[in-house]
Amino acid sequence: MNKQIGWLERISLRCCAWSERWIPDAYVFAVLGVIVVAVAAIALGSPLTQTAKAFGDGFWSLIPFTMQMSFIIIGGYVVASSPPAARLIDKLAAVPRSGRGAVCWVSVISMLFSLLHWGLSMILGSLLVRALSRRDDLDMDLRAAAAAAYLGMGSVWAMGLSSSAAQLQANPASMPPALLQVTGVIPFTETIFLWQSIALTAILIVVTLSIAWLTAPRGDNAQTARRLGMVVDAPPDTAPVTQANRPGEWLEHSPLLNVLIAALGAAWLFQEFATKGAALAISNLNTYNFLFVMLGLLLCWRPRVFLDAVSRSVSGVSGVLIQFPFYGGIAAILTSAVGSDGQSIAHHLSTFFAQSATRETFPVVMGIYSAVLGFFVPSGGGKWIIEAPYVMQAANELKVHLGWAVQVYNAAEALPNLINPFWMLPLLGILKLRARDVIGFTMIQFIVHVPVVLLLLWAFGLTLDYKPPVMP
Repeated sequence: MNKQIGWLERISLRCCAWSERWIPDAYVFAVLGVIVVAVAAIALGSPLTQTAKAFGDGFWSLIPFTMQMSFIIIGGYVVASSPPAARLIDKLAAVPRSGRGAVCWVSVISMLFSLLHWGLSMILGSLLVRALSRRDDLDMDLRAAAAAAYLGMGSVWAMGLSSSAAQLQANPASMPPALLQVTGVIPFTETIFLWQSIALTAILIVVTLSIAWLTAPRGDNAQTARRLGMVVDAPPDTAPVTQANRPGEWLEHSPLLNVLIAALGAAWLFQEFATKGAALAISNLNTYNFLFVMLGLLLCWRPRVFLDAVSRSVSGVSGVLIQFPFYGGIAAILTSAVGSDGQSIAHHLSTFFAQSATRETFPVVMGIYSAVLGFFVPSGGGKWIIEAPYVMQAANELKVHLGWAVQVYNAAEALPNLINPFWMLPLLGILKLRARDVIGFTMIQFIVHVPVVLLLLWAFGLTLDYKPPVMP
């Protein structure tokens, strides 16, 4: 018998129905984004040839990042699907006692781990959802659970240690010289470790978790994996691997190669963590991916088991491989296609918002700008490089606390992630879902988060005084 549903739950179901009918595949979003920014550039006076050149030049600009994102999926999947890790995830999956409880449990795991590293949050959350989906006793809506696994990336990730903007501002050697002259060095104590930042993060976690609980469908309304006709495969068999039948297969089934390579990798990782410190080392995507590949080798134990796990993970990479180049083209048009006045779209946007603010309203104006631009350039670090010289100069002129300006960016930058399918691609690949299956739930989070985030950014900003840039 169907339980009486609350008004937020009813809205979430209607949003899901709407998104399933009207939201296209994530690839369509990427292509539409190219068309929108190209038309805008031409309307501002950029010649068609220059706009096309910017698109073509930028198309391959995200290839290193594309490979990094692909290896986040591969490395995370290999580690989490190895027999030891799969048993750990199954223990986590045994905790919830109801479908709603399962959605909230995934939300908690996703948000807390995102404060350590957003990639770990997304992969772990996705694989936890898969494990929960195998429980026949839970009426867990797979769409709501997938949205919950994404909430770390869509709410608080940039307020933690893996914040691209905070990391960049704390490391002068990594900053473009022009940006360093504007902002100086801003340590973590003036950004993510401010009490205002910690309080904002805690409030957002509570708000996000409450919405996840209230919007998770129950009873017959819950679209479980079973009702969606999806077969969620079990973890790899932990039985001993069949022995090699031919001499050429001996090394494939021997743990010797995996152990030797993992030991060599561990030596390199030890040096990285010893010289750079844990927080800085793990925030580097290459180091993070290397750690997971080496850990995957060790946990899979035998080359054949490792290779089989890699093969299973590759299907989740296809969306990343084909869509990221289009976003590289969007970023290039925004920043490189200049109009008749010699200025780019990004410059016009930043100038407009910077000139529209006062010291008191700067957090709200900058937050809106960062969120809007973030929908078209969904890369926290790359967008900060584009945006920071203009908005931080405005912060200096308006006497706004520079560290809080970074946190304004961080909190607002996460907002478009809730409705932009760009960052959903790894999760969608692992769970075999489409963007339209998830956006119905994340859209409600977005609607609530926008006023809450902007209000908190404004209120906490009033408690901070301006400090001039500190040069290294």
